[in-house]
Amino acid sequence: MANKRGLIHADPDILGGAPVFAGTRVPIGALLDYLEAGDTLNEFLDHFPTVTREQAIAVLELAEGLLASHANTP
Repeated sequence: MANKRGLIHADPDILGGAPVFAGTRVPIGALLDYLEAGDTLNEFLDHFPTVTREQAIAVLELAEGLLASHANTP
């Protein structure tokens, strides 16, 4: 999923406005929680079949880019 536009959606009527994968009710934070707990991407995708592998990878790539853009460089 090269186009990051439309990847994440937030609506006050869906999970109180928490950012979710577009087209789903799965919070982005759930992916991060799974990975933080040591679970694999496949385990996350098995538990949330409405999220595609492409969506999950695109979110991780977006997070990586945001973190890299905020890194302190000498």
